[in-house]
Amino acid sequence: MNYVLFDGEVRNNLLPFTFTRPVADIRVGILTIREKWERYLGQTISTKTEDYLSEKYPLKAGRTNTMINASFLPNPDLIRQVNALKEKEALLWDEVVVAYRTESVNDSFVLTDFNCIAVNEVPLRIVHTWDIFSKNGDALQADFDMITKDRKSAPISPTNSLINPDQIFLEEGASVEHSILNATEGPIYIGKDAQVWEGSLIRGALALCDNATVKMGAKIYGATTIGPFGKVCGEISNSVLFGYSSKGHEGYLGNAVLGEWCNIGADSNNSNLKNNYAKVRLWNYATEKFEHTGLQFCGLMMGDHSKTAINTMFNTGTVIGVNCNVYVPGFPRNFIPSFSWGGASGFSTYPTNKAFDTAKVMMARRAVEFDAVEARILEHVFDETRKWRNYDN
Repeated sequence: MNYVLFDGEVRNNLLPFTFTRPVADIRVGILTIREKWERYLGQTISTKTEDYLSEKYPLKAGRTNTMINASFLPNPDLIRQVNALKEKEALLWDEVVVAYRTESVNDSFVLTDFNCIAVNEVPLRIVHTWDIFSKNGDALQADFDMITKDRKSAPISPTNSLINPDQIFLEEGASVEHSILNATEGPIYIGKDAQVWEGSLIRGALALCDNATVKMGAKIYGATTIGPFGKVCGEISNSVLFGYSSKGHEGYLGNAVLGEWCNIGADSNNSNLKNNYAKVRLWNYATEKFEHTGLQFCGLMMGDHSKTAINTMFNTGTVIGVNCNVYVPGFPRNFIPSFSWGGASGFSTYPTNKAFDTAKVMMARRAVEFDAVEARILEHVFDETRKWRNYDN
């Protein structure tokens, strides 16, 4: 059986993160959505996504294909139902297609062509950008249970103070010294070759993915994920960093999501609660206006390759696109289009040649090549987001 994860109708709601990746490659919990499905199904899974992303994320078709809506996170019961599908059967939850079996991966789904079956239990689903942090605790616990089942943690140094150690797991090569790990309110997972430096205070749930680093004296709590090769310090609450991103100094990051290759300057802070305690509105690319999140706590959404200078401040519910460089004193506006350069005093367009030069240097530091495929994706994003940059020439 060939499995394909498709973006579905939520793709535009998940911008800016889906400007540069399929929905399946959003990280929530410990793993990306694709990695979760691959572990459950025991095979590599391709994606059906935007044409301009398909060179990097190609679609693989089989004689018979099970198409899976990538906004749904797998669980054992859902896996059983997906695997039980027969030709021309579809799995639905609340009138939304979860999965269906078909011969052609390119045909549009027509509900009346399929025999529909209801999902047995309410699945976990990522529909909006803020779901990534607000549902991170549930996703992290599910990933932790799956990954650590019938396995034993690597030894944990006796220099640490542990609370609820049964919910603390270290992979091979992980290092934690002279820190407090409290897994009372959620598990703590330390990935392969990841490091927690001395004096860190960690209250689960936490996923510190492979080769990531928590620097000295960090304070982390509230279902937080630090993706592979990430580097963090300061105070972090209920936030998700996808991978290769850094918040390496003091400052507060809360109820936030950062894409890949982001960097937060020293002593930068985001607000996650309005002074009047009102529910937060957030820019929505699909509707091109600020939409109610229903959340009282909602901080910063930052797309891939974006960066801040030292002492940068962000208002509650700020959305930053791809390849932005934000600096100068004061609070910038709470929607910053992709490829913007500036801050509270105003913005100008960040030219692709300069943005790409920075990306090449940053990625080379982690032994990753900025190649022509990546450049073509970002050039497409530059063109697609031009309409929101009213300072373009």
